[in-house]
Amino acid sequence: MQTPPPAPAQPRNPLHGLTLERILTELVDHYGWPGLAERIALRCFSDQPSIASSLKMLRRTPWARDKVEGLYLFMLREQRRDARPAPAPRFGQ
Repeated sequence: MQTPPPAPAQPRNPLHGLTLERILTELVDHYGWPGLAERIALRCFSDQPSIASSLKMLRRTPWARDKVEGLYLFMLREQRRDARPAPAPRFGQ
């Protein structure tokens, strides 16, 4: 019996190795529940939100999970952009 080949490494996938719980927790820490509900219109974010109830809903709803993962990637790009130093002014401008 052959052993299955190891899963390919995903060094450029920022979601690789992250749990949905960690993604959601970081989004809530960054945007807060009201900000999250404003960006993704889901009742689990606006009506008595909690990590547990949101995870339950997101695990059953692939399109909602895709939206959450997309917002997480957007947040990472935004953070990287904000962390970059401002370009130096050009001589003569």
